[in-house]
Amino acid sequence: MPDTPAALELRDVAKSFGPVRALRSGSLRVEAGSIHALVGENGAGKSTLVKIVAGLYRRDAGDYLLAGTSVDFRNTAEAKQAGVAVIYQEPTLFPDLSVTENIFMGRQPTNRWGRIDRAAMRTEVVELFARLGVPIEPDRPTEGLSIADQQLIEIAKALSLDAKVLIMDEPTAALSGNEVERLMTVARTLRDQGCAVVFISHRFDEVFALCDTITVMRDGAYISTDPIADVTEDEIVRRLVGREVSDLYPKLEATVGKPLLEVRGLTRTGLFQDISLTVREGEIVGLAGLVGAGRSEVAQAIFGVDPYESGEVTLDGQPVPPGDPRRAIEMGLAFVPEDRRQHGLVLDAPISRNITLPTSGRLARTGLISTGIENRSAADWAARLEVKAATLDTLAGTLSGGNQQKVVLAKWLSTQPKVLIIDEPTRGIDVGTKSEVHRLLSTLAQEGLGILMISSELPEVLGMADRVIVLSEGHQTAELSRAEATPETVMRAATAHHSTTLNVSEAS
Repeated sequence: MPDTPAALELRDVAKSFGPVRALRSGSLRVEAGSIHALVGENGAGKSTLVKIVAGLYRRDAGDYLLAGTSVDFRNTAEAKQAGVAVIYQEPTLFPDLSVTENIFMGRQPTNRWGRIDRAAMRTEVVELFARLGVPIEPDRPTEGLSIADQQLIEIAKALSLDAKVLIMDEPTAALSGNEVERLMTVARTLRDQGCAVVFISHRFDEVFALCDTITVMRDGAYISTDPIADVTEDEIVRRLVGREVSDLYPKLEATVGKPLLEVRGLTRTGLFQDISLTVREGEIVGLAGLVGAGRSEVAQAIFGVDPYESGEVTLDGQPVPPGDPRRAIEMGLAFVPEDRRQHGLVLDAPISRNITLPTSGRLARTGLISTGIENRSAADWAARLEVKAATLDTLAGTLSGGNQQKVVLAKWLSTQPKVLIIDEPTRGIDVGTKSEVHRLLSTLAQEGLGILMISSELPEVLGMADRVIVLSEGHQTAELSRAEATPETVMRAATAHHSTTLNVSEAS
């Protein structure tokens, strides 16, 4: 054990909520001047551990030390005052206030006349962003800023409070590739300046590129800590799930049948141009491309959420009217959106209500739906998708990310669709649940469902798709069979100039 006290140390910390033990034995040691990954499946206890560090929860047992001194924070204000800051995936800033006002909210300095010293505030903010190496205008309102810029403001706020421990909780989930790179550069800058950074993420490529050390948690308990250079991704996956995960992409053999979804010449100026694709029975078609390629916009237009100017969409040979999602659902089209919390779920409604929403008209008797009918209908799908919850009355907003995704899938599968469009099927969920979702999609395809899958994760596209259609800057640049799709062929097509449509030989 090193002689110098760690910047942050937790030893066998426990926390229960009534009979539920959220954290059985959480341990974490983070050195100053390091970036430490904390990984675990949803439900592993990471969030509870972070909330104890941040002063939101008080521990039931165990030790919590900062720079070797035992602490027991009663609230988040005490934790911040002691130099602990947490940067969440979705920052909470005041949109009508300026960047500077947000950073100094509640602790504005005053001049000798007792008035707020705006010049001093602005000067310090300029120095903070210079220290981080990012150009953000101190006087502009935060409304309209990207999530990435908002996170940087939260980091600047933490530094203004002289934070020694900075926890980044899934900070890259909603960021583009360039924004992720910038955030990682900032994290390295903070490490080099002596800060202890805890980085929580499901994205192993980022963890292995950024972090010095990695701690694994499982089922509310500490499993292991290693220098990142001494472990492989496969070893970490085995520790996360407690078993071998030899096949994260369980692609089952399926009989590909007749065309179901056919899109011809779909165009919306400035977003996508002349998109044509076909999805057949039993087939998973991957829609790949870099951020901004237009994949989600195409999916939303097909389903009728967004308009398009020209082109046509047919389902099982029948025209799907543009801009009419209700009719698309009636015809057999289902759409799981990228942002399940904003657009896929009613968070303050129970699981049963969420699952039966699209079929409520069919379940109603004289305009009313009985709780019994609603629960019976929802129970079948919740059981098939193995939604983990105490009861169907559990509010959707309290579920883990993986279980929320299962509820959204159950909701749409209850409509008995012919074609499922699913945007980012495993974003923000842990590796074990990813495997479950992949197995479900593969089983559905085997049963004859046509699936159009949009994913930013190239291994997911290559592992699950029978064919891959690649977009670049709103234009279709390649269509590749499963055998032809490789990291090289897909990435070359994804970065191709939109005036070029690559054939397989060119892409390879």
